[in-house]
Amino acid sequence: MKPAILRAGLRPLRLGGFSTVVRPKALLLLGALVLLCLGMMLFGLTHGSLSIPASAIGRALFYPDALSADARYIVQNIRLPRLLMALLCGAMLGVAGAAMQSVTRNGLADPGLIGVKEGCSVAVLLLIFQFPALGVIWRPAIGMAGGLLTALLIVLLARDISRPRFILIGIGVSWAFAAGMGVFMTTADVRDVQTALLWLAGSLHAANWTLVSVAAGWALPAFALLLFTARATDVSLLGHQAATGLGVRPARLALLQVIAPVLLTAACVSCVGSIGFVGLIAPHMTRFLLRGGQTSLLAGSAVSGALLVLLADNVGRLAFLPLQLPAGIIVSLIGGPFFLMLLWQRRDRF
Repeated sequence: MKPAILRAGLRPLRLGGFSTVVRPKALLLLGALVLLCLGMMLFGLTHGSLSIPASAIGRALFYPDALSADARYIVQNIRLPRLLMALLCGAMLGVAGAAMQSVTRNGLADPGLIGVKEGCSVAVLLLIFQFPALGVIWRPAIGMAGGLLTALLIVLLARDISRPRFILIGIGVSWAFAAGMGVFMTTADVRDVQTALLWLAGSLHAANWTLVSVAAGWALPAFALLLFTARATDVSLLGHQAATGLGVRPARLALLQVIAPVLLTAACVSCVGSIGFVGLIAPHMTRFLLRGGQTSLLAGSAVSGALLVLLADNVGRLAFLPLQLPAGIIVSLIGGPFFLMLLWQRRDRF
């Protein structure tokens, strides 16, 4: 058994009573992506309308007075929470897309393509404009309710989440919600429309420490749930009968794997608005770069999604100064052609 594992490029890893097998090459690639994310964050901290040398930021970690009051405020209260929110939201959307693709066994599945994101957006917009007194901490809960109801509607209409019509029905439902939001845009007050448009574009400009803590508080349980069910997910890919024979309950597992992505999507949408295609692109990037099971896919998708949103936010913030484009628009410019390419590759399956 051990020579076979070694020939497959795997190595055993033991930590106390816990043991598993890892792929050193995949760990190195994942580490490189993490370092790239850190480099992207450092670049975002130092570049903007006020350029701050990286050496000054390094000194400020140990001597806060090394920065001027204005520079310290910009770094600590504007750039750092914005970059952390980009990292968090990218990781949440990447993991949500990976989980959704696994449970549906469809590489086109993504909460942003099957209507869940639009359901969350409609629910949060209703909360913002009809109940403005409620704090931001309620937004993920309301968004999750809207996303879960949307997911339930699509499942009932499709009757089988593993077939391509699940994606097609989801796209139809998302268009219906988009039409509803279009009606709101044409009938609401112009100030509400401006607020909604900026929020729906997926802008990170309003990120602050409160939103970062809200996003992290909702994301961590969902991350833990998906990691806890990762091995069962690997077994479920063998088929319903084989998974049942090996002690996995496919129905309960599918329920958990739908709830967790909806929770992640709702947390992201309620904090920064609608950022599409990250959950579609990040898992495919991970499969291209890394090999392994569900744990590797989830970890790689989190890092790839974070890198994608960080890159989009930096480009939108710096490339068109003094104007700033929302990160959601930059990601859509990448994700639209990517989605069309995937549709072309799967043109014989519909």
